[in-house]
Parts: sequence; structure tokens; C-alpha cells
Amino acid sequence: MTREAIPLTLNDTAGFARSLRAALCAEAELPGHLGFLNHVARAAGFRNFQHLRAAVSGTPSAPTVDEKRLAQALRCFDIGGRMMRWPGKTSLQGLCLWAIWAQLPARQSLPEGDVNAVIDRWHGFGDRALVRRSLIDHGLATRGRDGRDYRRTEKAPPPEALALIRALARPAS
Repeated sequence: MTREAIPLTLNDTAGFARSLRAALCAEAELPGHLGFLNHVARAAGFRNFQHLRAAVSGTPSAPTVDEKRLAQALRCFDIGGRMMRWPGKTSLQGLCLWAIWAQLPARQSLPEGDVNAVIDRWHGFGDRALVRRSLIDHGLATRGRDGRDYRRTEKAPPPEALALIRALARPAS
């Protein structure tokens, strides 16, 4: 069984030792392994060992961006940030659609004509119906029951989509 490394930083080593000693002296006999881990965790200021483990593993790591996939997506756009070709892979299509999603106004319903205008401004391959339907299919927009109004779905873009949106927003150098 592999052991998980759990770092423990002590701000007050003397207080930690005092608390641990008091807990161990209060017991009639030495605790078992888990009991001892719980005493160590409590002396360090946690409720128990599980609380310590959760606090350490709960630290968010920096989200990673697949640079190769980002480069593939960027090849679909011109230097002005317009999508010039439709990617062949569905997953790459979804990533590229985030750039169009970012151009749609937030928390606002738009008639189909206005959505078409936004799409036409940000794509150059002449198939706005494909882009509009794909926004719906990928969950980036919703369409009203009667099909007349569209609304951008408000959700946080994944790390790769954020990187794509930022890269396209930068002026060409």
C-alpha cells in the first residue's frame, strides 16, 4: 500500500508538543495508529486526521492547459480573432466555440438576427447556422421554445477556453 505524503506545518512547535503530551498523558494506554494520528492532527489545530488530510489535499492546484490543443485551436483563427475554418474534431470545435461564446452578451436574450450578426462578425467560413446550432449542442447557448431568441449560457470557461479567449483578445504583434 502506498503512503500519502501529508505535509504538516507548525506555527507553534512548543504548543503542539504541549497539546500532544497532554492528550497522550490523559489516556490510560498508548493509542493505536489512527488514534495517534488523530492526536497529532488535533495538536496541530485540526478536528482529526481526516480534517488534516482534507485541508492538505483541498489546496487547489493550478489548472493545466494543453498547449498542443490550444495551438490547434488557434490555427482555426486569423490574426484578427475570427474563426476562419471549422475544426474536424468535435472536442476542438467545442473549444473554438468558446471564442464565439465570449462575444455574445451576458444575461441577455437576443433574436436570431442579432445572434447571426455576432457570429458573422467572428467567423469567416460562411456557415453561421452550423455555429449557432453547435453553440446549442455544446451547451454554450440556449434557444427559446419558439426558436426566436437565444441566450448565452453563463458558466465558467475551462482553463483551455480561457487561454484561447485571452490569446485571441491580444492584438497581433
